[in-house]
Amino acid sequence: MAWWDCGDGLQCGRLSVPVDWARPRGARTQIDVARMPAHDPARSLGPLVVNIGWGPTIQGVRDRPDTVSELARWFDVVFVEPRGLGDRGSPAMVRCSVPQPDPLRLQLTPGAAMWRAYARDNAAYDRSCRIAAGPAYAGLTSWQVAHDLDALRAALGQRWLRYFGNAYGAVYGQAYLELFPRRVERMYLEGVPDHGEPGLGRRLIARARAAERQLTYFRDWCRGRLGCPLDGDAVALLDDLLERAPLPAGPGRTLDARRIVAAVNAGLAPHRWPELARALSAAGEGDASALAAMAAMARPVAPGMVTRSMVCHDFMPVVPGYRRFMAMESRLRAVAPRVGWMAGRYEIARCLGVSGRGPSWPPRPLRARKGASVLVGIGRLDTTAPGAGAARVAGRVPGAAVLRHGDGHGAYLLQGASKLRATCLRTHVHAYLVNGTLPPARTVCPGELTAGLD
Repeated sequence: MAWWDCGDGLQCGRLSVPVDWARPRGARTQIDVARMPAHDPARSLGPLVVNIGWGPTIQGVRDRPDTVSELARWFDVVFVEPRGLGDRGSPAMVRCSVPQPDPLRLQLTPGAAMWRAYARDNAAYDRSCRIAAGPAYAGLTSWQVAHDLDALRAALGQRWLRYFGNAYGAVYGQAYLELFPRRVERMYLEGVPDHGEPGLGRRLIARARAAERQLTYFRDWCRGRLGCPLDGDAVALLDDLLERAPLPAGPGRTLDARRIVAAVNAGLAPHRWPELARALSAAGEGDASALAAMAAMARPVAPGMVTRSMVCHDFMPVVPGYRRFMAMESRLRAVAPRVGWMAGRYEIARCLGVSGRGPSWPPRPLRARKGASVLVGIGRLDTTAPGAGAARVAGRVPGAAVLRHGDGHGAYLLQGASKLRATCLRTHVHAYLVNGTLPPARTVCPGELTAGLD
């Protein structure tokens, strides 16, 4: 690798790889890489490859270096982008000419007409991305990214890979275990979606149940929190608001039941619990304007074309038709009747109108090199990658260990951004990555992010 200084204490590089690893002599594409050198180069333990899984990794680290900067105490931390994402101003970043449709449209407007209109708009967006990416679009799968990771390992001069993968970065880690099990030294995966989960229906039910449980966790947190503005049971208050809907939400505005559900789903992200408590309290007293504002901001942060396309290629090769989905949603309402049922529409919105079939489907069974070790972090409050699926991933890797904690999705990174250094979770992760020391069986770390919420 050739490195050059590129600001913010980082050194940048580029890796040339085949567009399609099944045709390694064909066209090539560029992968953006950056390095945060170890604080003491003489004592560095070598490279640790990191993908944070939330949009562009290098830009994310530039914006919030504290998420991972502690790792540079021991390693040269190497950040790798998936195909189509890149650093600021990089030609590797694919830019689509048609805007992505707002998933809230599908969530808030029922009926076959909206389903068809959203599918058309999402297909147009996808076509513009295909044009912008050119031949590289076909390579937007975790199967290809796993090969890119192995090329990076070789370019760094390493016999084995040391890897930290968060969220979708954990999917790349799973794909690497599927393809190169004998080249893994240590791998920490957090917020792990189950790449081998059989069937869309089961995945939607898992997400819906996780969101419904999150509502009870929020209720219990508020009950035990001095100064929480909710008097009594938050779940009972929500039931009452849904029964009374539409609610007054300012001059000439009302909030219907679907928008209440969208607002609460957005507020169930643990860092927004205080905001949700205030909004529900105000709505109970007759002013739902704060809830309306949360509903308007309920759309998830768009991960960009690349991650969305990989989700479709990796997890949703066939999108159900409208009638089949309505039957699925009926089942979701039965198992998660208050808020969780809406998770199905968010999942479908990403891929509706897009063909996701690609070379990473179907998933391969996970394997690992004898002597390799894998640690899987599982958050009790993680609704994006529910714990049951992450536990199944760990169960399919021989010798993998599990580290449970009381926070949500991306807890290691968020604890770093919150300047929480010596937490239980981070201490165990560092002991593993540095020394290979796995946490004792059944270790459970407390929710140290939620404990600090006021």
